[in-house]
Parts: sequence; C-alpha cells; structure tokens
Amino acid sequence: MEKAYRIKKNTDFQTIYKRGKSVANRQFVVYTYNSNKDHFRLGISVSKKLGNAVTRNRIKRAIRENFKIHKEDIIARDIIVIARQPAKDMTTLEIQGSLEHVLKIAKVFNKKIK
Repeated sequence: MEKAYRIKKNTDFQTIYKRGKSVANRQFVVYTYNSNKDHFRLGISVSKKLGNAVTRNRIKRAIRENFKIHKEDIIARDIIVIARQPAKDMTTLEIQGSLEHVLKIAKVFNKKIK
C-alpha cells in the first residue's frame, strides 16, 4: 500500500480515536473519521498481546490485503483497524470475511459488497 494511504503519526491516531466513530465485532475494532483527502487512509494496530512478530505481521498483511482488494470501493475516510485476540487464530479468508463485516457496519463502502 502506498505511503499516501497510510496513517503513521501518533497525532493522527489520537485525533481519530478522540473524534472518530468506532464499530466493533469480536475480532476487530474499526475507528473512522472523515478526512479532507480524496482517498482513504489506513492505520493498523495489532498488540503484542496477540502473539509474536510472525503472528502480528500475518494479521497485518491480511488486513492490508483486504483493503487492497476493496481499494476502489472505500469512501475517503481515515480508518484505523485494531485486531482483537480472536483474530490470531483465524485464517486469511476468515479475517477478510470478518473485516468486511465490520467495515459494512461502519459504512465505509461506497457500494454494496457481497
């Protein structure tokens, strides 16, 4: 994912946490905040409590891949995805399904996704 699509700065994260809206399911928490950009930006947070670096990076890769697949379908917002404990035992396809579910609830898609 290109740099323009990333949220890296702590101040950006804090702004989205404080002013954004949150939606959650058992595996993920998603914060969304309306931005002035012409595309979405993504921040991913996976705690060390979820496992070692291999596990955390696998979860992050699966989340990033899901956003690459739906890149054209996502509204221009700042989005933070926080992985919860049950996500560590899921396959990439299960992560994709769960993430799509919570993103539909957060209304970040600009059209219907199956």
